[in-house]
Amino acid sequence: MHLNFLALAVPFFLTFIGLEYLVAKKNGKRYFRFNDSIANLSVGIAERLLDTFTVGVFYFVYDYLYRHFAVFDIKASVLLWVALLICTDFIWYWYHRLAHEVTLFWCAHVVHHQSEEFNYTVSARITVFQAFVRTGFWAILPVIGFPPAMITSVLLVHGLYPFFIHTRTIGKLGILEYILVTPSHHRVHHASNPKYLDKNYGDVFIIWDKLFGTFQKEEEEPVYGLTKSLESNSFLWQHFHFILEMIYSVRKTKGWRNKLRVVFGKPDHVDPAARVVLEETFLLRNSSITETPKLNNYVVWQMAATLTLLFIFLLLEHYVPVFVQVCATFLILLTLINCGAIMEQKRWVFYLEYARYTVLCLAIYYYWPHPLVPFVAALIITTAIYFQSRLKEEYFRLVYGYTRT
Repeated sequence: MHLNFLALAVPFFLTFIGLEYLVAKKNGKRYFRFNDSIANLSVGIAERLLDTFTVGVFYFVYDYLYRHFAVFDIKASVLLWVALLICTDFIWYWYHRLAHEVTLFWCAHVVHHQSEEFNYTVSARITVFQAFVRTGFWAILPVIGFPPAMITSVLLVHGLYPFFIHTRTIGKLGILEYILVTPSHHRVHHASNPKYLDKNYGDVFIIWDKLFGTFQKEEEEPVYGLTKSLESNSFLWQHFHFILEMIYSVRKTKGWRNKLRVVFGKPDHVDPAARVVLEETFLLRNSSITETPKLNNYVVWQMAATLTLLFIFLLLEHYVPVFVQVCATFLILLTLINCGAIMEQKRWVFYLEYARYTVLCLAIYYYWPHPLVPFVAALIITTAIYFQSRLKEEYFRLVYGYTRT
């Protein structure tokens, strides 16, 4: 069988997240919060899922640039592998720095900094938007002459290291603090303390920050998250709030030069009042949220089912027809949206169940195209609509532990 063993990254990361949780609990530290961790994992699941469709595009870009524009004909050797790692990390530094200093790039990167905790789940907060931006920066590597296969291999290793620096369970690491980006260095980067802002952009080596004047040692206790807390568990809002804030600011700004400054200048040019206005339009906060065991249990079971489906989907990727891949993708994304909306206790989550049911029926019909399938599916959905008010009442009792009208 031709299995995709990169799927093993899912249980690998979950194992280390579990170990970190146990170590923190044993030491009496509360480094995990339920809603925060679920939101972090949801972002990571979406990115890993959508990477299935985009990674081939990225490789095609590298291959095209290498075949048509490569300056040097680089052959693999130990020294050149090391050189590629250093080049990759150097480019990452500038990508990461500009992701903080340019509004358009910050739109893609801001999601990674929304968490107000700092643990291994935070490392999952990478969006597919960010993957596209990074690919644009790394496209210089095949132009230099590094073969696409080498680039892809190094990017896998380079992408693994940052996972282990998103933790508070590891203190300072002695002499390594002068060479590598350590958990201590990265805690500074994720902090919103004024002295820590826009510091420590490195990914593997800390030398770039020291060379370009953006290094800051961990001194006072970091406070994590954005300088203005997002205060939302919504999967969609977390992904799109800053894009909307940028668009809002552009529309409110007069003159093309000033509009371009909003998009390509520092994020400071975005109107600070934009979020409040947009939250009133799109977020519609529920002021009576009451966390219940039933709600948490329901979300946990959904996340467990989603992670299982993701693992199977990735492992058997080469055997799953494209139509079923699309159905599985929509089913997972709808579930992630559902989890965020449930934690926000939205009224419309009930209707997402209709959408998930429809996607599931389409996948079943693809494998078993019998007339009985759409007939039974239509019968069930018609019955559900007929008894909708009672079903909705039972649904809210199951999910939230009480009735919502």
